[in-house]
Amino acid sequence: MREVELAIIGGGSAGLAAAVAAYDNGIRDIVILERGAFLGGILNQCIHNGFGLTEFKEELTGPEFAARFIKQVEDRNIEYYLNSVVSNLTEDKVLTYQNSTEGVVQLKAKAIVMAAGCLERSAGAIALPGDRPAGVMSAGQAQLFLNQFGYLVGKRVFILGSGDIGLIMARRMTLEGAKVLGVAELCAWSNGLNRNMVQCLDDYGIPLYLSHTVTKVVGKSRLEKVIISEVDECKRPIPGTEKEFDCDTLILSIGLIPNNGLLNNLGIAQGRSRGSEVDENFETSIPGIFSAGNVLHVHDLVDNVVEEARVAGINAAKYIKGEKLDSEKDIKVTAGNMIGYVVPAKISSIGEDKATFKFRVREPSKNVYIVYTLNGKEIKKVFKPVIIPSEMEIQSLPKSLFNGESGELVVSLIKKEEK
Repeated sequence: MREVELAIIGGGSAGLAAAVAAYDNGIRDIVILERGAFLGGILNQCIHNGFGLTEFKEELTGPEFAARFIKQVEDRNIEYYLNSVVSNLTEDKVLTYQNSTEGVVQLKAKAIVMAAGCLERSAGAIALPGDRPAGVMSAGQAQLFLNQFGYLVGKRVFILGSGDIGLIMARRMTLEGAKVLGVAELCAWSNGLNRNMVQCLDDYGIPLYLSHTVTKVVGKSRLEKVIISEVDECKRPIPGTEKEFDCDTLILSIGLIPNNGLLNNLGIAQGRSRGSEVDENFETSIPGIFSAGNVLHVHDLVDNVVEEARVAGINAAKYIKGEKLDSEKDIKVTAGNMIGYVVPAKISSIGEDKATFKFRVREPSKNVYIVYTLNGKEIKKVFKPVIIPSEMEIQSLPKSLFNGESGELVVSLIKKEEK
């Protein structure tokens, strides 16, 4: 069995950034395992621009952004294997992967960074009602077929869900000559970034049906039409509100899920983001196993993914070198009122001069406070004139606020008039 210092599962933006950071902090024996045919992950099919404004101070396409990090990996001669699927991981950091050239291989690492990205929810995940014809696919599948393989997946298209990939594909399909008939969103608000709402729907006159969902799929060998209905406050279809659209393609943009099965199988606690619970070093409850990027919680900006993974890579390097991490883990972090999840789940009240929290709210709100409460006592509140679920919040608190205490820190959303 081969032994390495650091194994990284996933060769997308998070895995590449973690590898470079670990290398630059003294670790040379690194292996990246990527299940796809190329490094770069999902970035390879994201040919639109808007990437890299924070990381590189310029606007890049997804492939251009990926190429910058791939070059950094190759310049450092960091070893990587493509078309390599990791099928098992043990608590003592032995992983099993397979590919067509090596067969089944076992690898023992001193530390592991999980950077496997996320998965799209499918039609089965929402029990999409009606027939099962060809022409129903996820937004990521449609993006892959069009942007990498050059196939226009349909000519009359309807989109369910207003996630960012779905919005971007509405514009992309329109530019390629397809007719996008509309976008239905179950919630009363969009789940995409505001800029994508404007640039992908408004600019092309594509209608958005909020508080609507698909209530029937009709078609034999190929999709023929979809029926959508308005929903009530409990997300139940309202009879008599049906609208029919003749179309040959239904694109689903109904959410992303961290691809965290390997860590779940180890019994590592799962957070409300559906990724693993980690401390502020991005270390899980198993020492030496770290998690970062979309496998931990779904991001809206790749620049934030690489920054998070960079921290994980640095701390993995410290762990391998036997340097003490500030990981007393004596404060539990909990998502309170109207907060979907918070990362990290545990922090130390000592060590670095600040603690950084990333979270999403459950619904759009105006004139609210983000309130931090330690053991029932308010220690900080931050006013937000507007806050929306589609944009991840990143806030930092000085550790001096914790006064070296242990206990529970609750992050909540409180309306201004309630204060």
